[in-house]
Amino acid sequence: MPEPLDAALSEVRALLLDPALTRAVAAGRRRGQRPSVVRAELRPVTLKGGPRLQISTSDGARPYTRNVAPGAEADGAVDALLAEPFGNWHVETADSTLQLRVTKSGEAQVHRAAASRPAPEPGGHDRAKDWLLDPGDPIFAEIGGSAAKRRQVDAFLRALAATLPDDLSGPLRVVDLGCGNAYLTFAAHRYLTQRGLDVTLVGVDVREDQRRRNTELAERLGWADRVSFVAGTIADARVEPAPDLVLALHACDTATDEALARAVRWGARWVLAAPCCHHDVAAQLRARPAPAPYELLTRQGILRERFADVLTDALRAGLLRLHGYRAEVVEFVDSRHTPRNLLIRARHTGSAPTGDQRAEYRELVDRWGVTPRLETLLADRP
Repeated sequence: MPEPLDAALSEVRALLLDPALTRAVAAGRRRGQRPSVVRAELRPVTLKGGPRLQISTSDGARPYTRNVAPGAEADGAVDALLAEPFGNWHVETADSTLQLRVTKSGEAQVHRAAASRPAPEPGGHDRAKDWLLDPGDPIFAEIGGSAAKRRQVDAFLRALAATLPDDLSGPLRVVDLGCGNAYLTFAAHRYLTQRGLDVTLVGVDVREDQRRRNTELAERLGWADRVSFVAGTIADARVEPAPDLVLALHACDTATDEALARAVRWGARWVLAAPCCHHDVAAQLRARPAPAPYELLTRQGILRERFADVLTDALRAGLLRLHGYRAEVVEFVDSRHTPRNLLIRARHTGSAPTGDQRAEYRELVDRWGVTPRLETLLADRP
């Protein structure tokens, strides 16, 4: 039911000044009005001088951040933001979440919820503190996702944390290729902004209905100016400017090759790709006899499929090395959670490949008589 706007804003004010505040975002605009900034984000921080309320605003082109002291300074800053004609407020505290949307008639639609936390595992304890992104974080009430999906995303974020430099600062442009329902997209944005980074993130998926659904979700979260979505293929979707970081979680078969090829063309600084199925090289192995003395590796169908997985990712890592990346293949989540648990993690170094590295790669593909899709894509590189 609609509520009086003044009363709802008074409730928002109380939460913004509550010591239990964890994060708040204001975005959008009311009918016929326009705020002086397109977005505002508030969160508590602890500095050498003591606790502060950090307020980050954006005019659509550049962010501005300031830290205000509790008391009169914070009161005045909060009152100034509440006077802006924002259309949406999303406020999270340790105990609750409040979402306020101003209707066309100027009334408030308010949704209130208690902060949710997952039940502890049988025989265990609540281990939320062990997660990079707490599974009880209010964003999961919006983005959904099974417990298994959250474990995969958390494991992916840990790999991301291990990849990015601890002292990374400045704007960070990220693209999530083959984003699907965008669990990773939203979780990555949440995690990276919690690190204090100025992040803009684009999710790419071939389905237009997914683009619309994810865009609406970004708007509900108050992130629409920082998280956007494009409908298109991994190979051809328009993403500008080029990203610093490329993510691809379980892009099927050669879609992973397309993601890696785009990352190389963009000159992305970091790439994290968790491959899914590996049909392309497996089909090539079936089409010809294995070189001696390796017939036993491919005679049995299940062994041939597993070997194709290993060969495909080894060749992908080798090709990335030939294009100026330091690449490694690691296990990013326990296999009991998903059998597709390998991650290709690469960092751009710009180093030219050595003759031995080129020969090593060429000898492997020639011995097995395969042509990796990634090699073909990179051969066509402009």
